[in-house]
Amino acid sequence: MKAGGGKALQIALIGNPNSGKSTVFNQLTGLRQKTGNFPGVTVDIHKGKIRLPDGAEVVLIDFPGAYSIYPTSSDEKLVAAILTDPGGPHYPDVVLYVADATHLEKHLLLLTQLMDLHLPVVLALNIMDGAGEDGTVVDAQRLSKLLGIPVVAINGRTGANIPDVLGELQNLLRHPPTPVLRPVYQLNTQEKQIAEAVQQNLGVALPYRALLLAHHREWLPFLSDEDRQTLAAINQTKDFHSLRAQVDETMARYDHFTPLVEQVVHKPWNAPHSVTDRIDAVLTHALWGPLVFVGVMLLVFQAIFDWSSVPMDFIENQFAALNGWLHHRLPGHWTTDLLTDGILAGLSGILVFVPQIAILFFLIALLEEVGYMARVVFMFDKSMRRFGMNGRSVVALISSGACAVPAIMSARTISNWKERLITIMVTPFISCSARLPVYSVLIGLAVPADRVLGVFNLQGITFAGMYLLGVVAALGSGWLMKKYLHSREPSFLALELPVYRVPHWKNVGLTVWEKTKAFVEGAGKIILLISIVLWALASYGPADDMLAAGVRAEQTAAALSLDEAAQADLTAAYRLEASWAGQLGKFIEPAIRPLGYDWKIGIALITSFAAREVFVATMSTIYSIGSTDDEALLREKMRHARFSDSAEPVYTLATAMSLLVFYALAMQCMSTLAVVKRETGSWKWALLQFLAMSGMAYLFAFLVYRLFL
Repeated sequence: MKAGGGKALQIALIGNPNSGKSTVFNQLTGLRQKTGNFPGVTVDIHKGKIRLPDGAEVVLIDFPGAYSIYPTSSDEKLVAAILTDPGGPHYPDVVLYVADATHLEKHLLLLTQLMDLHLPVVLALNIMDGAGEDGTVVDAQRLSKLLGIPVVAINGRTGANIPDVLGELQNLLRHPPTPVLRPVYQLNTQEKQIAEAVQQNLGVALPYRALLLAHHREWLPFLSDEDRQTLAAINQTKDFHSLRAQVDETMARYDHFTPLVEQVVHKPWNAPHSVTDRIDAVLTHALWGPLVFVGVMLLVFQAIFDWSSVPMDFIENQFAALNGWLHHRLPGHWTTDLLTDGILAGLSGILVFVPQIAILFFLIALLEEVGYMARVVFMFDKSMRRFGMNGRSVVALISSGACAVPAIMSARTISNWKERLITIMVTPFISCSARLPVYSVLIGLAVPADRVLGVFNLQGITFAGMYLLGVVAALGSGWLMKKYLHSREPSFLALELPVYRVPHWKNVGLTVWEKTKAFVEGAGKIILLISIVLWALASYGPADDMLAAGVRAEQTAAALSLDEAAQADLTAAYRLEASWAGQLGKFIEPAIRPLGYDWKIGIALITSFAAREVFVATMSTIYSIGSTDDEALLREKMRHARFSDSAEPVYTLATAMSLLVFYALAMQCMSTLAVVKRETGSWKWALLQFLAMSGMAYLFAFLVYRLFL
């Protein structure tokens, strides 16, 4: 079915957050949906195709949740911008408005604003099963007569009455209703004058839309500079105070529809406390609430860290087996190395994160569906605001203990741009599982296994200290960013606590699929590209140097009577030293020498950008034990390492502690950097994060090195 000009007809799915809108979208579209972004924003928009009863296919757009057309977040700004631009490509032909029947009054504000924009609307009263739990009855037919629009009582979870909704949508598309001459909200004298002036100067047909342009003149993207100047002059001439007028309009709308709700919603006089109220008495309690949350997050962290190990190991083993098979079958050529050590290694670095991402978003979606995540936001919002974040940031920070990649992606639930950005920027400070191999080698190398107070192991205390350092760095950085990062976007908590309910497994499954697919398709391209670049740097170098490295390895192996495997390890070590990565390591040695590092550590710092855990593999290659995978032997060789110019030991306690602090604070993960770029929509923030974290890591590593000397 096409609109005028050949454009496919579009139905906007609109509603408040927690209205069940996404559940309805999934019921209507299933897997026939895709995620995208409108130009200039990073807010995810879901589009899907639905088939009407007559067989026609139309596009359904799931708009971000919004409480009003007077926005307080980037999500609501997007909704307001589209609905005030009837000539825009995403302006809907019909609106399907989803409202929670258990909180009907709160959901009618935005609905009446849509009606005053003369948008054809079908009202879907969702979660009717929840409305009936306490004996509440909603008269949908009566509400339809009072509002003058089609109203259908549905259950988005079971799909009950969804065909009736499709029938009403089809009817509105085929027979658009005549606009109601008497709007819900009556403009006052000043607003009428402003609307008339805007209509005359900008050619806007509808008075209420003209008034909205006057309200939002500063940020609406489709307005020209000349339009903004005209609107500013009108507002100044009429002495128009936008915020005061918005409050007055909101109160007037509530005065209008509150009596309507009283006529159609019937609650029993002696309604008992609901199950939700009884659960909230514990889960939002000042003492028990945070304790329960810590327990839940420990379970989430354990699940991400533990459950993912089997599939992650399986993926790594399969890629290793495929790599070995290709090396055996294909000729010894640079294209073979590119395929195995470049492309396949890059793909492995992408897909190995899939289990953690899938498990994290499965658990988050589960907690969202149940209704618990809204309580978490409510409990911790005040505390997190001191550090420039909000309650939703807690989940991202804790999840980062497993992996920063899915944790940063989980920050999409934060609507305020400034708070979301701060969360994304500080999340990588939290020690992730990729740092564990580095901690294990260095702590075992330099920290004695002595006990403190007869109970605590000194190595364990050092290990815990690395995690504490990450938490302090994250909160401290958030506090600084809050001071210096400015945003006009207001920051306050507008939240509706939904009733607890059994999760809708279809929603959970689609969420996991969508988030995992977004990571593989979005960040995966960048990770693969960087993997190939790192492979090239570590595999190639000046021709004479690489040839000399091979000859030196053969001579040394012959002198020491090494077997074939040991000779291969030695050759790999010498070639890595002669490669461009080795050259870079030696080039940066003067810069890292103040931290106690030599050129070999410099190579590890460079290759670790592929992933922090590559540090161990790189050191194993450099110290010629690449094929043995013996951590104890690696420690022993590192323990005897000496600086070439002074013969002083490299890996002292000072160097090890300095290196621990550096890896705890530095941004050395291309996967994370790629996701930050994708989530912020710009390389600016990703590069700023890389430089800031690297600078902080260098400074504190230097101070620690001097302290332990």
